[in-house]
Amino acid sequence: MTTLDDETVHRLPTGLDTPTYDRSALTAGIVHLGVGGFHRAHQAMYLDRLMRDGAAQDWAICGVGVMPGDARMRDVLRAQDGLYTLVLKHPDGALEGRVIGSIVDYLLAPDDPEAVIEKMASPEIRIVSLTVTEGGYNVHHVTGEFDATNPAVQDDLRPGAVPATTFGLVTEALRRRRDRGTGPFTVMSCDNIQGNGDVARTMFVAFARLADPDLADWVEAQVPFPNSMVDRITPVTTDADRALVTERFGVEDGWPVVAEPFTQWVLEDRFAAGRPPFEDAGVQVVDDVEPYELMKLRLLNASHQAQCYLGYLAGHRYAHEVCQDPSFATFLRRYMDSEATPTLSAVPGIDLDEYKATLIERFSNPHVRDTLARLCAESSDRIPKWLLPVVRENLATGGPVECSAAVVASWARYAEGTDEQGEPIEIVDRLADRLRAAALRQRTDPLAFLADREVFGDLADEPRFVEAYLTALTSLHTRGAAATVEDLAPR
Repeated sequence: MTTLDDETVHRLPTGLDTPTYDRSALTAGIVHLGVGGFHRAHQAMYLDRLMRDGAAQDWAICGVGVMPGDARMRDVLRAQDGLYTLVLKHPDGALEGRVIGSIVDYLLAPDDPEAVIEKMASPEIRIVSLTVTEGGYNVHHVTGEFDATNPAVQDDLRPGAVPATTFGLVTEALRRRRDRGTGPFTVMSCDNIQGNGDVARTMFVAFARLADPDLADWVEAQVPFPNSMVDRITPVTTDADRALVTERFGVEDGWPVVAEPFTQWVLEDRFAAGRPPFEDAGVQVVDDVEPYELMKLRLLNASHQAQCYLGYLAGHRYAHEVCQDPSFATFLRRYMDSEATPTLSAVPGIDLDEYKATLIERFSNPHVRDTLARLCAESSDRIPKWLLPVVRENLATGGPVECSAAVVASWARYAEGTDEQGEPIEIVDRLADRLRAAALRQRTDPLAFLADREVFGDLADEPRFVEAYLTALTSLHTRGAAATVEDLAPR
């Protein structure tokens, strides 16, 4: 069996697309914090595309892990010289394997925070990019502001403290660049958050202001935080995926990545010290990301929520199982067409009908095996940002809310903690205990779940929504998810 590293990469078994460029000639121009599956299937892949065309040779990636648990990624990437296999799983079962070579170094901050800071402070680094998940931005769940009470943040703010958080590491690197006169880098969020650049800017400036108001002024004035929209379904790598790479491609890869064929990246063109020619790799570089962002949040992300709770309650465990059911697929399309699309403005270069059809095809791919449990997690963060804006716009304009109300009701039923077969459900959510307690009261107090104003605002006071919600919740309790969906799926 062939291991994967710089020595073996050009003599791997046939059938695996390998880098055509000289990796020894690459230099890092990007530091990326949070090297997980999505980053390696997305941003790193786009850079690999450019490098195969002879471009972006000085824009390679130095990955950084901020958490102690990132030690495993450090060990795998170092053993493999930063190389890994990206396997695209097509709907017809075809596999497309590609070795990605754009990551040339990996540092673990708990090992040596000074090395991480100095790497970002060095002039050749012109972009610091992030996939640290929504929770990594330290947004207070009630106020929406930077959570200065976070103990890790408090530790980083102590005089003389060695930075340990993303905020402390990046801010100290920016301080050194300001003091040395080397100018700022661009902070480029690639997380699935609406206005991700704006959120990053608000949070990093807030941290800097707590640490050093003068530095905060400089960051606010000089550091660009471009917004972006990112999209590619990338399930968590399993042992079965590792075995697949070994069996199909004859390569021993400690941490391959599997993904769907579809990928999209829309990026605001706002950078301090240049950028790779991303547009040559298929990135949509635009002046305004918001139309694309709302399209994805309200069509793709909200449709994930529309399928996951109902599907799970009905006994399914994977997205493709749900979307291959004609009633569920029709219900999803009804939500997209009648409730989500009317809240969207025109999206330049996008045919929305084609986009929606593609979404159903993507969700139905049986080989990606995207789990409903993943889609059901952290609902109290997702539903308010993805689905409830659709509800509120339709309530304001007199538009329909029946599908959205059924989705919220299905979340309420799911939060009771058992499916329709009586099997236990593990609720993964920061508000899990509170949500389950409310859900368990709703058999006698039907609005108990919807009455949580931190999550739902004043929706419990909206008669039209409440009527649709109670109709769906009653149906879920008495007839089940499949019958409820059948009623809502137009014939």
